[in-house]
Amino acid sequence: MTMLNPETGTVLRTSYQKSVAAYWNNNPNDDRVNTKLGEVDGLYHHHYGIGDPDLTVLTGPEDTREERLVTELHRLETAQADLLLDHLGDVRPGDRLMDGGSGRGGTSFMANQRFGCQVDGVTISEYQVGFANDQAVHRGVADKVRFHFRNMLDTGFESGSMRGIWTNETTMYVDLFDLFREFSRLLEPGGRYVCITGCSNDVTGGRSSSVSWIDAHYGCMIHPRSEYFRAMAENNLVPIAVTDLTAATIPYWELRTKSELATGVEKPFLTAYREGSFQYLLIAADKVGR
Repeated sequence: MTMLNPETGTVLRTSYQKSVAAYWNNNPNDDRVNTKLGEVDGLYHHHYGIGDPDLTVLTGPEDTREERLVTELHRLETAQADLLLDHLGDVRPGDRLMDGGSGRGGTSFMANQRFGCQVDGVTISEYQVGFANDQAVHRGVADKVRFHFRNMLDTGFESGSMRGIWTNETTMYVDLFDLFREFSRLLEPGGRYVCITGCSNDVTGGRSSSVSWIDAHYGCMIHPRSEYFRAMAENNLVPIAVTDLTAATIPYWELRTKSELATGVEKPFLTAYREGSFQYLLIAADKVGR
């Protein structure tokens, strides 16, 4: 799809950013997973799932097997978003939150429903912005949940305006030091940042072939685990919780291999997780100082 927004040149400042935006504007294969799962209840996510699946979905009438599988996969990805929101801390209706790399808006809508506060989503995909804002209108929350065609490295929002910020599997597309510098600027003192991400495991001594395959498939640059903490420390973000979700996400990927929606990326994810070269982490950190 061709984007004609005159703001494109100011939001997408590098050839890499333009290529990432083009991927999420135009890639029908991966979008097929996201859209099919979102059709279950109208919450469209752009991340993976956690938890113990109900394997009875694999039994029963064959003609409804795929429908049961899709519903269960969607339940697991919504459980992941719920866990992320659990770590945002004390959020009040008068607060403001930001979703960095908001996709089609699923977690943003869940945050507004839970906390009753304003949520701003930012993404460099113009298609995603339009889709998510249409969803906000459809849900009757367009006055509270807004999506913006902006770069999360330079949002243009005012300093200290956010009580909480999260990224859900989007940090692998940006430089972490630049990202956390912007997030630290946006957060009020004592504000909370929550991240769920896949990262390479420094202990194994370098990138595995499976991690490199994932990078190539999504056009991303998966960071080592240590880089998250170094970038946070440099930008006044102090971790309060770190949770290894690797074991909790493997069942999601195993179940996805059984679905007609499988894209072929399932095998490298499972290999990397099982061999320990790739980890799925939740990190919650507080902004200290000003």
